[in-house]
Amino acid sequence: MMIIAALYHFTRFSDTAALRAPLAALCAAQGVKGSLLLAQEGINGTIAGPRDGIDAVLTHIRALPGCADLEWKESTADAMPFGRMKVRLKREIVTMGVPDVDPKARVGHYVEAAEWNDLIRQPDVAVIDTRNDYEVAIGTFAGAVDPNTRSFREFPQWWAENRDRFHNKRIAMFCTGGIRCEKSTNYLISQGIEDVFHLKGGILKYLEEVPQQDSLWQGECYVFDGRVSVGHGLIPGQNESCGACRRPVTPEGRADAVYEKGVCCSACVDEYTPEDRARFRERQRQMDLAAARGELHLGG
Repeated sequence: MMIIAALYHFTRFSDTAALRAPLAALCAAQGVKGSLLLAQEGINGTIAGPRDGIDAVLTHIRALPGCADLEWKESTADAMPFGRMKVRLKREIVTMGVPDVDPKARVGHYVEAAEWNDLIRQPDVAVIDTRNDYEVAIGTFAGAVDPNTRSFREFPQWWAENRDRFHNKRIAMFCTGGIRCEKSTNYLISQGIEDVFHLKGGILKYLEEVPQQDSLWQGECYVFDGRVSVGHGLIPGQNESCGACRRPVTPEGRADAVYEKGVCCSACVDEYTPEDRARFRERQRQMDLAAARGELHLGG
């Protein structure tokens, strides 16, 4: 069984390049795979591996400057959901593209998962999903506003164009694990919005703690690993990833006439050239051959 740890932490790193190599080496030595992003504002990512390996990496991260109170969310998978380990240096650990946004200064009011339902049922509360359109498409909270953004970088412009819709509302925001809400609530506060709330621990914490019979969540939650999506109790869902565009594909989508495993789905049918499709088709053939040999193809 693989342990999956999703984590982020805002802190100040003075030399991210010096942190990268030791962290990557430790992950390799411990059989841990996944993706970690390092930036001057902190660390973000999801990793998977054996219990001892995950514990060793988390201990290492907690020893980094300002990371002693790191929090993370755990789930499990029967097989390794990542093909490799990547430790990357970035400008931001989640890209919003607004220089003055600083979650270390101030963020919205945290709302525990057990209290979230009561908040979002209130008539003066507008619930905003801060995730990307392909994530929202497979699941969200009942009644939540979907900004239809293709990336988090588009959120500030969406807010500028739509803020008048919410002039008499308290704002409740949510995302997968909480990191995008750290930035988006700080941004709204900088825009003069004071009554801003966000779901502590994100959707993953809600699905872990709130019983399904009491839940206001509809559908599944997209995750950035080989499971593609999870449901209540963080059980792997029924979605698969399109081999071309990487968007989630539902069971109904896989039954669509345009769907070809590893090559095309209804969302990207007009987005690639015939040459691209041929390349995707060959990649899928190589993946199938590797699977038949009991091996993992890194293109998957």
